[in-house]
Amino acid sequence: MENETNEDKIRLGISACLLGENVRYDGGHKWDRYLTDTLGQYVDYVPVCPEVECGLGIPREAMRLKGDPAAPRLVTVRSGMDLTDRMLAYARDRVEALEAENLCGFIFKKDSPSSGMERVKVYDDGGMPQKKGVGMFARAFMDHFPLIPVEEEGRLHDPKLRENFIEQIFALKRWRETLAAGKTLGNLVAFHTKNKLLLLSHSPTHYRTLGKLTAEGKGKPADALFAAYEAGLLEALRLKTTPKKHVNVLQHMMGYFKNDLTPDEKQEILEVLDQYRNDYVPLIVPVTLLNHYVRKYDQAYLKEQSYLRPHPAALKLRNHA
Repeated sequence: MENETNEDKIRLGISACLLGENVRYDGGHKWDRYLTDTLGQYVDYVPVCPEVECGLGIPREAMRLKGDPAAPRLVTVRSGMDLTDRMLAYARDRVEALEAENLCGFIFKKDSPSSGMERVKVYDDGGMPQKKGVGMFARAFMDHFPLIPVEEEGRLHDPKLRENFIEQIFALKRWRETLAAGKTLGNLVAFHTKNKLLLLSHSPTHYRTLGKLTAEGKGKPADALFAAYEAGLLEALRLKTTPKKHVNVLQHMMGYFKNDLTPDEKQEILEVLDQYRNDYVPLIVPVTLLNHYVRKYDQAYLKEQSYLRPHPAALKLRNHA
């Protein structure tokens, strides 16, 4: 994975200032080194700056959201110029153009009146802010692409939120590759089979529902079948994993070795699972141990499971306790 070409990389939309581009209202940037130097090894970014792209200069007067948080106006701070219609028209055209980019996700700039994903300040007529808004472009993007994973750079500093977002984008890339191979029932069954345990770690309910959908897929219109599966897949992956869910998956995996493990090996796994359950070791420890037994006993089904390698190990997403 480390040697991926640009054609192989995941395509992500991103607020341009996070890449170090000097596009902010004050002529500066908000370069995020994790996004460029670490995650950037595996993704191809499509930068977007709504304020510059809709024709505003650099530098420019600061702006903010004002009025009803559900449908605020975009107004400049000093002169009170209303830019709402201009931004909405731009956002509508831009999200339609982004359909051609095959994006697997978008990383927004937090707190931005154009690009903030949540909790953006909206000012009332008395000048008092409430953190109840969504940036105008961000709202248009999420309305247009309701299933595509989105996150803010600030929230990505949280290890759990970072892991969840990156797991989503890699899973969506694998799904897009399946779509590109053709909407056949065989391809759907193969995808579901390889991603069963990943689904189980996020949502046992979706795991069962998508299993049933796949099993009953014969004779159903391919477009409808694949659309239903995609919606269920992305809904499932938005639900966060928990130690309890992970332990359930890891115990499920142990069942595949019931005729192979020695008593000592079984005891070792149980002890490590208990350490993980009690927050003494991170997830990478039991997963590495199970991976060892997958190779040792040549467990063909588990070798194919994306759960064991859902994203590049170099990102160290399972190393946090």
